[in-house]
Amino acid sequence: MDLLNTLVEKGLRRESPTREEALAVLATSDDDLLDVVSAAGKVRRQWFGRRVKLNYLVNLKSGLCPEDCSYCSQRLGSTAGILKYSWLKPDEASAAAAAGVAGGAKRVCLVASGRGPTDRDVERVGRTIEAIKEQNEGVEVCACLGLLSDGQAERLKEAGADAYNHNLNTSEGTYGEITTTHTYADRVDTVQKAHGAGLSACSGLIAGMGESDEDLVDVVFALRELGSDSVPVNFLIPFEGTPLAKEWNLSPQRCLRILAMVRFVCPDVEVRIAGGREVHLRSMQPLALNIANSIFLGDYLTSEGQAGQADLDMIADAGFEVEGAGTPTLPAHRADVAAAAAGAGCGSHAAEAGGACGSQAEAGAGAGGGCGSHAEAGGGCGPCGGHAGAGEQTAAAEEPEASEGAPADASGARPDLVAVRRRGAGTDLAPNA
Repeated sequence: MDLLNTLVEKGLRRESPTREEALAVLATSDDDLLDVVSAAGKVRRQWFGRRVKLNYLVNLKSGLCPEDCSYCSQRLGSTAGILKYSWLKPDEASAAAAAGVAGGAKRVCLVASGRGPTDRDVERVGRTIEAIKEQNEGVEVCACLGLLSDGQAERLKEAGADAYNHNLNTSEGTYGEITTTHTYADRVDTVQKAHGAGLSACSGLIAGMGESDEDLVDVVFALRELGSDSVPVNFLIPFEGTPLAKEWNLSPQRCLRILAMVRFVCPDVEVRIAGGREVHLRSMQPLALNIANSIFLGDYLTSEGQAGQADLDMIADAGFEVEGAGTPTLPAHRADVAAAAAGAGCGSHAAEAGGACGSQAEAGAGAGGGCGSHAEAGGGCGPCGGHAGAGEQTAAAEEPEASEGAPADASGARPDLVAVRRRGAGTDLAPNA
């Protein structure tokens, strides 16, 4: 197929496809799907070999968010039966992180619900970062705390944070249909603040919220322009009790095409399969590893993933290997610039030649870095390990167990595929990894 040959050639040169080419990937037929995966795989292997980076989430504070993001089970007014608890103590968060590191994770992502942190919250998270790094040599730490105020990214950097995650989620043109309590521009501003502090910035999207192909392409090109080194791709988990509970718009084939489009637009960045991969990719997860080079190990913020050992077995069975702690994730032409930017504390990388998430021209082009997808595609990114302090945890009522393989209802919904998280950090149950 001429389109795929062109996209591979551009990807190997770190050159951006056109919008028309990106849209054409999403419009390919199921008959061409394996060819699309193969083409994206050539680009993936050029820059990342057969390595898979493992990331592990620790949910520092769960539920009770004042924002109204329609996809999120922690949103204002959500009736989803999720865990709700206040801040984990630094030693509790460190214990949670250790479970992920023991399973092979090289990056720990610290997530807290809410609009954004207070300065006191930043200090609290700083102490948590220090505790994790003291007990887990060489681990990377990414923070995801919402919208940042001036100076907060710098303080996180000083505390030892390596990266900051804040997702754009959807296109600028449709953002107001998903969230009304903050703007698309607010999110862009936070990513730029992270860049400016020398943090490795990670920003991604959520697919399956009823968006058009044009919306998907818009947000991925925007992420490229922002210069994110990590692009987490969430697939909406339609939690009961949220406005998007009935939005079951994704098939495994659609998810693979979306991942391939992201890889072609951002050829040399860390593309992460994030929230919803078990729900929507299902048995096609191993095939998706040919496109993406990063996943979360174990559970998500408010929903359960597959067991951590199953993730490790899947990676091995598909012929991939877990990326070691001493191996740089990014290809050298990006990693060198990311390190220089972090040391200098400079930040806006989108202004560089070709800018952004896959087209850093030559040495001297700007870059960032990145962590996971904490926007919680309706269920999000999630933690394992550790226990909430006495009096901090308030677990919602248990959800009834859905029968395995239950059919979709009249709306096409598959509530049997969504398991609310009941284990790991903030619970009395052991993590699954």
